[in-house]
Amino acid sequence: MASSASQHVVVVALSSVSHIYPWLALVEELARRGHRVTAAAGEPVRGLFAESGVDFVGHETLLPDPATGRAGGLTSIPADAGEVMQLFLREAQAQYPHLARAFAEDPPDLVLHDPGAMAGQVLARAHGVPAVGLAIMPMAWPDPDAEPDPRLLAALGSADSASRFYELADAWLADNGVPEGAHALQTYPHATLSLVPRVMQPGAERAPENVRFVGPCLSPQRLADRSWAPPADGRRVVLVSLGNSFNDRPDFYRACLDAFGGTDWHLVLVAGKYAGTDELGPIPDGVEVLARVPQLAVLESAAAFVTHAGMGGCVEALWYAVPTVAVPQGIDQHGNAARMVELGVGAHLPAEEITPESLRRAVEAVSADPAIAERLARVRAELRAGGGVDLAANAVESFLVG
Repeated sequence: MASSASQHVVVVALSSVSHIYPWLALVEELARRGHRVTAAAGEPVRGLFAESGVDFVGHETLLPDPATGRAGGLTSIPADAGEVMQLFLREAQAQYPHLARAFAEDPPDLVLHDPGAMAGQVLARAHGVPAVGLAIMPMAWPDPDAEPDPRLLAALGSADSASRFYELADAWLADNGVPEGAHALQTYPHATLSLVPRVMQPGAERAPENVRFVGPCLSPQRLADRSWAPPADGRRVVLVSLGNSFNDRPDFYRACLDAFGGTDWHLVLVAGKYAGTDELGPIPDGVEVLARVPQLAVLESAAAFVTHAGMGGCVEALWYAVPTVAVPQGIDQHGNAARMVELGVGAHLPAEEITPESLRRAVEAVSADPAIAERLARVRAELRAGGGVDLAANAVESFLVG
């Protein structure tokens, strides 16, 4: 499907690699179809769009730089979800003046936005154009006949921090022409593309009509990346990664080295700033300690994945039918871990139970379970038939021409 004429699509993003990768291929496809696409985010992520055909409007960000781990006085994202929402609000307040100037004489025809990037909703309202959310984690919507999902409620963090967020956000939104407030925007979503697979969305069958499930939109470039190769000795590969936000865990990395070093496993340990330093001690045989990896390339060969259970990692593990051991750190990760266990495709190992022995036992168990392998094969087939980039781009164009 193609629109009748090229139009200007602005995508307002959070300055986080894990928040951009899920939809990067979508905006690249829109640009390939002839639309003018402009991404707006913090300067540290400019490089993600360098070869995408997408223009970029940058700003100074409050969020940690993915390369240095530091920006705006922060070295990591808070674990409490209410505090995270307050941080994203401050980011939106700092970002919006840049957007207002950048698009005053060059307005968008449609705004795509990360659900956490409220500046996008304000920009769309200011220009009277559609706003379409890009959902990269499970959403919550009301159901008068069902009890609230406790996993989604737990993700709100402390009551005080969440209440403070809504107080501050409602005032800012009202000052900028969005009087219905943050809770209404979140609970009764406007047009939304969900890049979360239906199997990972609690209550997917109750989704409002304005939520369209388009499935994972994995980047063709990432899928084709072969900059990592499996070990020549044929050892089983276990990938360990805690993502970009909650990864300051040298104790955990040492436990992984003790669990898999010198065994019949080949460990690929993503250790962020600890890679290449002496802080983890001697690196045993059969171990790669890296700051970052082409995760899809590793997962394609992996027999198991020890993950913080961010939605991106969960989806990518399901895409390659890799069994998981989830060690969630915060925000939505506990709910994602619970969902993976509920689907029967992995195990949950609480932080307080992590030892070299427990890690090794959990990985051995999930990788050797034929029932897990069978369920993963079914889920992988469902994900790969879900639509992806073309379906998502068609949906965006329907909002443009509709």
